[in-house]
Amino acid sequence: MTTKRPNFFYHLHPPTLPARESRFGYTFGLGGISLLLFLVLGVTGVLEMFLYVPTPAGAAESVRQITYLAPFGWLLRNMHYWGGQMMVGAVALHMARVVLSGGYKGRRFNWLIGMALLVLTLLLDFTGYVLRWDQDTAIALVTGTNLINAVPGIGPMLYRLVIGGAAVGQATLLRFYAWHVLGLVSVAAVLIVWHSFRVRRDGGISHREPAPGPASRVGREQLVKTELVAALLTLVVLVGLSVAVDAPLGPAADLTVLAAELRAPWFFLWIQELLRSAPPFLAGVLAPLAVLLLLSVLPYALDREQAGVGEWFNRPGRAAQGVFLAVLITVIALTARGLLR
Repeated sequence: MTTKRPNFFYHLHPPTLPARESRFGYTFGLGGISLLLFLVLGVTGVLEMFLYVPTPAGAAESVRQITYLAPFGWLLRNMHYWGGQMMVGAVALHMARVVLSGGYKGRRFNWLIGMALLVLTLLLDFTGYVLRWDQDTAIALVTGTNLINAVPGIGPMLYRLVIGGAAVGQATLLRFYAWHVLGLVSVAAVLIVWHSFRVRRDGGISHREPAPGPASRVGREQLVKTELVAALLTLVVLVGLSVAVDAPLGPAADLTVLAAELRAPWFFLWIQELLRSAPPFLAGVLAPLAVLLLLSVLPYALDREQAGVGEWFNRPGRAAQGVFLAVLITVIALTARGLLR
């Protein structure tokens, strides 16, 4: 008689885990959903590469060919676009869950890896946004790179390094294309594996000590089934959204004619709102860096206690939770104001 060996997905989790932490309502499957969306973006992105032309003259036209001429190209492009937007949301919500439930306690370095993955997710979304190379993306690209130019001292050097010359053009598009399909993806893939390995090594999902007795623990099979249902529901939502709502696509970029009104991608609208009332270097460079630094040091500066792990809104972590929620609410409020303009 042979015993059935667990498959790869079972090995991602310890053989048993606390019953409370195995429920969907504890993690909402946000880590697994983020990973699934990353894989979906990889598959759809590779397929788009067969038709995409990374030149100023051909980029927008090739996107139109993918959308209107390639068989099911509209669905492919929509899934890639909406998958990127959903991944930004999933990663942000995952980090919120970790903070509010004390999931970083005892795993503080993994929080820093998660912060790096958040930054990479935003950069991947922005570089993909630029590759559309229509008039909206041109405005965002020129404005965003001009913020780099505003950095005192090293700004002009960084500006030329990012755009590949004295002005946005062919070299800029090629650099953003290379970063989007290879550079950022490679780094993100390594960090995702590292992040997942550290979670598995530390005993799986962060949890408080369960009550003694076998009834307090369940096998990993239940968690895998829950994650499978969450993955299927995520795919249903993604496909449904992709069928119902087309990804935006405007006229081809003309860098000689830029609109007076800045329109950043939605995940950077909060920075756009800050730019309306503060100098470019302060609002576009120092403020985002300050937010990232503040979030990175939360588990080190505001909550060094081990007590409260796995407990929603635990008392030792109130300061870290308060700062995180204040930052989150501010970003959401500024984003909403930008969307309503």
